[in-house]
Amino acid sequence: MVAEPLSQTEARQIAATSLRTFMRLPVRERSSIILMDVLGYSLSELCSITGMTMPTVTALLHRGRARLRDMAAEPDEQPLPVLSVAEKNSLAFYVDRFNARDFEALKDRLAEDAKAELVGEVVMRGRDEVSSYFGNYAREDRWWLAPGLVEGRPAALAFEQGAVLRTPAYFIVLNWAGDSLLAIRDFRYARYALEAADVKPIDAAFVRDA
Repeated sequence: MVAEPLSQTEARQIAATSLRTFMRLPVRERSSIILMDVLGYSLSELCSITGMTMPTVTALLHRGRARLRDMAAEPDEQPLPVLSVAEKNSLAFYVDRFNARDFEALKDRLAEDAKAELVGEVVMRGRDEVSSYFGNYAREDRWWLAPGLVEGRPAALAFEQGAVLRTPAYFIVLNWAGDSLLAIRDFRYARYALEAADVKPIDAAFVRDA
């Protein structure tokens, strides 16, 4: 397999791409394109640097370049995702109580018909069953959370304690109804989702009046 050749127009577009745009790409796609299309490494050198196979690198380059073409076609001014005051407050409460290891406060907010899913592993339904979801987190202090958005939805971004790179390891999507926590989708065991998701820190969101 060989990487598809770039046209002169595509090469100019990639060279002119801003860091902010590159940061919208999943990590492996971003790294592959920067190494090959910006820094000029060959395909074999890219494989050696990253430790990935030729088919994997080729697929990443193909997807990443396609994403950049789509981004180049977007209007210059994209509306930023927004959270209402109530959504932001609920998310801030979840993150604050999680980081304080106050899981009883989070259990108190569970709706009677709450649902929790460890994506790819298990689904829990009902307040009593979902309460057990917090058990593993209560027994370790490996993770801390920060508020964010995933595909425009409120989410907690999970970071590993002491990690040098300040990029999330995975995310937890939350669904609230007023003060009641309806659903938790935890991607701790499905971290591949991070590569394809549009993830933004909460600072990127505007808050509108509730």
